[in-house]
This record gives sequence, structure tokens and C-alpha cells, in this order.
Amino acid sequence: QECSKKQKNDDTQSTSVDALSSNDGFEEKNEFHTLANAKILLSDCLACDNCMTSEEGARVFQQNQKELFRILNLNKKCDTSKHKVLAVSICPQSLPYFAAKFNLSVNDAAKRLCGFLKSLGVHYVFDTTIAADFSILESQREFVQRYQRRNQEEHALPMFASACPGWIRYAERVLTNLVTSHICTAKSPQQIMGSLVKGYFARQQNLSPDKIFHVIVAPCYDKKLEALREDFYTALYNSHEVDCVLTSGEIVQIMEQKNVSMKEMTEVAVDSLFDEIKEGDVVRHDGKRSDGYLEHIFKHAAKELFGMDVKEITYKALKNKDFQEVTLEKDGETVLRFAAAYGFRNIQNMVLKLKKGKFLYHFVEVLACPGGCLNGKGQAQTEDGKPDKALLNQMEEVYAAIPVRLPETNMHVQKMYQDWLEGMDSKKVQETLHTKYSAVNQTASNLDIKW
Repeated sequence: QECSKKQKNDDTQSTSVDALSSNDGFEEKNEFHTLANAKILLSDCLACDNCMTSEEGARVFQQNQKELFRILNLNKKCDTSKHKVLAVSICPQSLPYFAAKFNLSVNDAAKRLCGFLKSLGVHYVFDTTIAADFSILESQREFVQRYQRRNQEEHALPMFASACPGWIRYAERVLTNLVTSHICTAKSPQQIMGSLVKGYFARQQNLSPDKIFHVIVAPCYDKKLEALREDFYTALYNSHEVDCVLTSGEIVQIMEQKNVSMKEMTEVAVDSLFDEIKEGDVVRHDGKRSDGYLEHIFKHAAKELFGMDVKEITYKALKNKDFQEVTLEKDGETVLRFAAAYGFRNIQNMVLKLKKGKFLYHFVEVLACPGGCLNGKGQAQTEDGKPDKALLNQMEEVYAAIPVRLPETNMHVQKMYQDWLEGMDSKKVQETLHTKYSAVNQTASNLDIKW
């Protein structure tokens, strides 16, 4: 089918699909049987169902609340051989949603959300900020290496960010070889968190990866597609790094079905991957509406390549607020030119310039959702599917107020590089923290794109 994202607007038709249970024949009544089937709105990215195979569609729809409850119910039965350790990892862009929606501080929201999940039977609740630390650090290093090779390698620059699965799918399925070689190879925070939980944490707990059921709470539905990628699956253990993705809105649906409120929940400290340590206050990375790849990579590159310490970054809005650029000048010459391109209108304009050979940028932080990750359609929508602008404004205020922590200052990350990953330049780092993006063959009609 034709790609519906070829139109230069962000108002594509939503496709609403009833989520299927992963065990349709499972009729046994349990304490979770009253939960409604989730409605999945597949308009967030190229996850309009035009580019999804029927198999992918079925597997995406299995990632719903009922799959979580199937595991919780198995754990309540006597057959311990079927028990799973249930771990939930929460994305930083989801916490402002819970804070704004329930009028809580972001730290209270994190603890009460942890308390709610543990009241269901979840064993561990993690914050994915540490995974974003790894992803940013690896992206920084890769950009510097690409910049240094720019005169020897045709596809070294520009480098595009790889954290947004909607953008990645669009690049692989529609833009193909024009773009894929330019995408940073660092895994997204979600999938690095999968490696941490199913790799590092499993080893610490002396568990086989297939004995852990790993759930991600994320702002958008595209993350469900990302979890299904073949490169994020370990055949030896028949185990995905991420078993199920639930959006922030789907978690609220569970609360509503169980008739509880966040404000009623007991505060429980969020778990750490390291022994019995608990997480402290919530922190974030630079960047107003994202994980801050642009700001961190820009400052790192300025220091490493030009010996310049950049304290504050000045954004220059171009055609709209979702397309902004940042430049670095030295001796009157522009030596770095970065951009943030959010939403498909800006992504398509960016690709047009690339095709015409008029692309001036060294790095672009690309996100499928206008407004960035906080505006993911799994949390920032009203009941009729429209953007909830008032809630989004509140979320942006909450997110901006969270203290910033540089990934370089996380001592746990530095220790894991040495103890678990065998050094920053090791083969294990490449295997664990990186992946490859390549064109996916489509039908002729999909390849013959007329912009």
C-alpha cells in the first residue's frame, strides 16, 4: 500500500484497532478479567498500518494490558516453573504525564506509580534514564568519529539520531538507502534498557533472561513496534529484550479499571539495577522535550573537536517551532550546524533538502511527534484523539523543572563500562549498545515515492 505519510501534514487518519489478547483461548476468570481491551491508535508514525505486515500487526496488538495480567496471573498460581520476574521500566517522558494529570510533583508521581505497579504484583520498577545515559554517550562518540571521517566517507555526515522508532521505521521502509547509512548506530534508550535488564540485571540476580518479563512504560505506540525488531531478540534464550510496551495512557486505563487514583497510592522508592540501592530524585538530560541528544552531542563535539566549552545553547526557530537549528562559530566560521526536526512535515522537508544536495547540517535530532516525546500519542491525547494542549503545556513545565544530570557524571555508567562491557572500545560495547539500520524491501509502489 501507499505510505500515508507522504502527504506533507501531520493529520493522517488514525487507525483504531482492538488489541488482541496473546492468549485468546484463555477464558479463566481472574482478578484482572474486567479490564477492557486497549484501543491502539496507529497514527503515531509509519505505524499507520500501511507499512505493517499482518504478523507485525498481530504481535503489536498483543502488547496490551492483558498480556501483563496474563503474566501476573501465572505468577499467582502454584506452578513455580512458569513464574516470571516482572520488571517495569519507565521512560522519563512518561513521568511528567502522571505528575501533570494527577497534580503531583514528578518525584511523588514516580514513587506513587512505583507503588501502584508493585501493588499489582510487579517485582521491580526501574527508571530508564541510565539507559539514555549510555545511548547519549555512545551517540556523542559516534558523531565525533563520523565528523573526523567526513572527508573519507561519503555517508559519514550528516548523522541522524536513532532514538525515535517512528522515524527509524519511516527511514527503513520508505526513505531506504538515502538515509539509513546516516543513522546513528547507538540503540535507543528503550532497547539499551532491555539489554541492561535482560543482560546485566539478569546476571546480577542469577536469572536466565527468559525468566524475566520486561515491560516498558512509554509515551507513544511506536515503541511497541521497536520492541519487535529482530535485532533485539536473543534466540539462545527465546527472549526479547523488551517483552511488552504499555503507553502511559494504558497504565491510567488500568488504574481506572481498578478504580484507584495515583493520589491514593503508597509511595515506594524506584528500584535501581545495582544491588539493594534505591533511586533518588528524578533527573533528566538537557533538552526541553526529548532526551537531549542535540544538546549533549553539540556540547561534546564543540569540546572534543574545537576545544570550546559551550555552557548555553541558543536555538533559532526556522519555518516553525518544531524545526530549529543550533550553530557553533569559531574564528568567524560556522564549524557545527545542528538541527532539531520534529513531526513528519519537518522530516519530509529535511529529506527533500538531502535529496537535492542542499543539506547543511552535521547532526539532526529527529522525532516523529510534533512537540517531541512528551507529545507522544500514548499520553498527550484527549478521548476523541486530539492533542491535549493544556496537559502538554503542563507536562513541558514539569519536565523543564526536573534537574539535569550529565551522562558523563553517572558513576554507575562508568563502572559498568569497565566491569560489564569490558571497556569503552570493546567488542561487547558494539554488541550490547549498538545495532544496524538498513533499508527494508517494499513493494514497487512504496519505493516509487513522489515528493
